[in-house]
Amino acid sequence: MSAHTIRYYERIGLLPYADRDGSRQRDYDASILNWIEFLARLKTTGMPIREMLRYAALRGAGPDTGSERQRLLEAHRETVRARVAEWQACLIVLDSKIAGYADAETRIDNHAASLHPERLHPGRPASGRSHSVGSRKPARTRSARAG
Repeated sequence: MSAHTIRYYERIGLLPYADRDGSRQRDYDASILNWIEFLARLKTTGMPIREMLRYAALRGAGPDTGSERQRLLEAHRETVRARVAEWQACLIVLDSKIAGYADAETRIDNHAASLHPERLHPGRPASGRSHSVGSRKPARTRSARAG
């Protein structure tokens, strides 16, 4: 989590203001580091800040709010599952589109090979004639055009 996010979370009350060490860096204990990791997971899964604040308030109110916190997380889990299903559907479409391009490329290559078999073996003519670099007609010079 970025320092900016941590400062923001402190400002809105998701995190307690941290003690500072000798070099003025934040000094969190293990329980706060676990809480930060949990908040990062909630953020990654798209939980809105207002729900994170609600969860934090319930957590701060003590163990009697366990069932309400559970319901809040269960509702969020359903949102995440729906989002995962949507992403899975998007992956299927992307995979299908990518496969279509790969198939089209193969069809184009196969078609080109059937029309121009010499392209399968560059440098070896299909007719048996050899192509040399100097087989082109020489360019006319000025004196040749005058006469």
